[in-house]
Amino acid sequence: MKETPEAYLREVTIGDRKPHNSTIQLASYDPEWPSQFSQLADNVRQALGEKVLLLAHVGSTSIEGMPAKPVIDMVLVVADSTDEPSYVPPLEEHGFVLRLCEPDWFQHRMFKTPDIEGHLHVFSEGCEEVQRLLVFRDWLRANDDDRMLYENTKRELAARKWKYIQHYADAKTEVVEDILGRAASVDES
Repeated sequence: MKETPEAYLREVTIGDRKPHNSTIQLASYDPEWPSQFSQLADNVRQALGEKVLLLAHVGSTSIEGMPAKPVIDMVLVVADSTDEPSYVPPLEEHGFVLRLCEPDWFQHRMFKTPDIEGHLHVFSEGCEEVQRLLVFRDWLRANDDDRMLYENTKRELAARKWKYIQHYADAKTEVVEDILGRAASVDES
């Protein structure tokens, strides 16, 4: 029997998981978001040095003009995300808090960031999900029609009440996959 989304969240969450039970508040694009990413990225680089193979600003806060939850999403690539002793303690020393461990989804780890509201998503070198995140970001930066489609979808979904914010994120999957399909078809031509 397949797990329910709530059972899965309980399984992969480190620490308490508090229900949201509300709508999602989207903020207008803030021109400070790129500099907030830079501050957080400097913190990651100070913690990990050469272990940082890639560090990028992703998600809606990385797309100029896009309304978003005011949470800076970052993707970090390390040699092996399952080798937690190589990167978790140094990140924790710099104030990052490990909140998710998803061994069955690309060996993903997610940290809450210090000082600035954000999420640091950690993947292993060569992980295909990293490329998807970057392609999606770059496509929306360059494609007005899909950027508007995504923005309208986000606004519609954000107006609904969600028990967990992850459920809102999951509800965007269909439109994300549609947009990625168009990005891939242009890449292939």
